[in-house]
Amino acid sequence: MQKRSFFSSRSAMSGDALVRRRALLGTAVLVVLVVCSGVLAYVTRDGRSTADHPAATAGSTASPAPGPSAPASPGARSSALPGPPSTHDPIAFAKAAAVALWSYDTRASSQPELVASLHRWLTTEGQYADADSVDRLAPSPLLWGRMADSGQFATATAAEAHFPDSFTRALQADPGAIAQAYVYAVTVSGKQSISWNGAPAGGAEDRSTTLAVQCRPDRPCALAGVLPAVAP
Repeated sequence: MQKRSFFSSRSAMSGDALVRRRALLGTAVLVVLVVCSGVLAYVTRDGRSTADHPAATAGSTASPAPGPSAPASPGARSSALPGPPSTHDPIAFAKAAAVALWSYDTRASSQPELVASLHRWLTTEGQYADADSVDRLAPSPLLWGRMADSGQFATATAAEAHFPDSFTRALQADPGAIAQAYVYAVTVSGKQSISWNGAPAGGAEDRSTTLAVQCRPDRPCALAGVLPAVAP
């Protein structure tokens, strides 16, 4: 049976998610990012508090998927579910976040644990945190169960990260526009390697994503969301 990465198996965005993520025209929050495709949707939508209670959000949207694997040791779970680094560098943070988003291990954690772990990367400022964009990258409980049946897991590396050209140009034109939300667009490129029982070498494919990263001067960076399209 052909094994597929869960990132290519997600369904299209639901209508409700589209409504929740609509842009609030007329707001002045981080206007500089209008030119960077998709970022405005993350920083100018109506306020939500999903990021304030990540564990509850994950628990309400997913339930543990069945699988034949025995429970993993605490050390294995810690290794499979990395936490965000403490850094004020949006480039460094984005690379680490991309690796976390592209990695998973059905042998060492459950689907709700993966979702809850990814939510820990989100900013605690609910009006800027887009948990939905992160959740869409996680497999459904049903898909996770199928992946667990074959012991599927993925590792990832981030080779390069940069501010998209459109973001850089807009920031140069109006440096003060970022000072309210301190959200930066960062495009990360790397590779994801997928393996499963009987295929330890698995397969690898290139990955690219654009992340919205919040880095306020007085606190470490945090993830604001994942853009729906890659900004060059």
